[in-house]
Amino acid sequence: MLDIKYIRENPEKVQRNAINKGCNDLSVKELLALDAEKRDLQVQVDELREQRNTLSAKMKSGKPNQNLVDQGKQIKIQLAEREEYLRATDEKFIDLLKKFPNMALDSVPVGHSEDENVVAKIVGDLPKFDFTPLSHAELAEKRGWLDSERAVKIAGSRFIYVKGDLARLEFALWQFGIDTLTDQGKIREIIAGAGLTGKVSDEPFTLVLPPAVAKTAVFEATGRLNKLEQTYKIEDEDLWLNASAEHTLSPMYLDEIIDEKDLPIRLLGYTTAFRREAGTYGKDTEGMFRLHQFNKLEMESFTTAETSYDEHLFMVAIQEYLTAALGLSYRVLEKCTFDIGRPNAKGIDIEVWLPSQDKYRETHTADYITDFQARAMKTRVRHADGTLELAHTNDATAYSERPLIGIVENFQNPDGTVRIPEVLRGYLGNRETL
Repeated sequence: MLDIKYIRENPEKVQRNAINKGCNDLSVKELLALDAEKRDLQVQVDELREQRNTLSAKMKSGKPNQNLVDQGKQIKIQLAEREEYLRATDEKFIDLLKKFPNMALDSVPVGHSEDENVVAKIVGDLPKFDFTPLSHAELAEKRGWLDSERAVKIAGSRFIYVKGDLARLEFALWQFGIDTLTDQGKIREIIAGAGLTGKVSDEPFTLVLPPAVAKTAVFEATGRLNKLEQTYKIEDEDLWLNASAEHTLSPMYLDEIIDEKDLPIRLLGYTTAFRREAGTYGKDTEGMFRLHQFNKLEMESFTTAETSYDEHLFMVAIQEYLTAALGLSYRVLEKCTFDIGRPNAKGIDIEVWLPSQDKYRETHTADYITDFQARAMKTRVRHADGTLELAHTNDATAYSERPLIGIVENFQNPDGTVRIPEVLRGYLGNRETL
């Protein structure tokens, strides 16, 4: 949530940012009108409460006369009326304020579709085949690793059974990610490789198995509750299924004050996630690409404002390290204003080359969120001198299931076997192929 003081001081900038993020229906003018009305009503309520208290003191000091009794009744009626107006206006104000997106950094390219994302760099050579490669869905179905037909009978479309060696490969992927990010030596290696030595802490990540559900108010505070397109609600419960692990990691310190000496707090969360994925079609619904249920290993961190941007760069460096370790060709995208998302001040995507689609597809996202979530979550940092400031949050994909798609497609052999990335072989009995 944005700071209303910032909005008052920068109305044109906030309005332009909303438009750049595709929120064309939001009006800063309407928000500031509600803000002014709310503040005026608060003054009226405060004055009536003061009159009530003064009158109450007079009535206690002696026998109240009828005039004082009548005044008291009138003030009570007026106060109840003004308090109700204030409550209703404040509710409208907060509802509208929550809809305004975080301010994009000046460095974020302005764009009005994901096609305007900017390629920052490309890493690795594209694979060459002397045979016609299969898509991951075709190869996995052929090998008995995926069963979508039976899953449809059980749960409907866009659910799958993952079986055999592909299921084992997935667990190897998770374990490699966990072993890497909980190892301080590996963290130092990544920091040095990214040129961030002395800028970020070498604190490793703590593995967390978070809840897969969150209450409405908590989910809204994170800025991640997309009711229509993305999120499943549990019927007759004030609970929503998480659409990614960070959705229940980011509010972990809701209404808490964190001592600066305990920062950064770095969490590595694993959970099954659920998404409606409304509006997707074609190849995006084949195999493992856009499922209603999938697994993710997600990074979340809490830092001070001073260190949060370097923390973002560090998380991107981790993503590059984890992708390069698999031997996959990838590119890094600077996401434009339209595509970075409502809570984000900046966003990076990493996309892996998929031969079956003849293009790069997203496997990782890194979100720089500044204090946008912490303001609504009331998560603060206490400095050594006792002063308080809002915490800053970052989140980023460690691994989803999508790198498995890249492995199957890029490392397939003519006989339908798949070469296992070297870093994963130790988790699979030192086998070289599946």
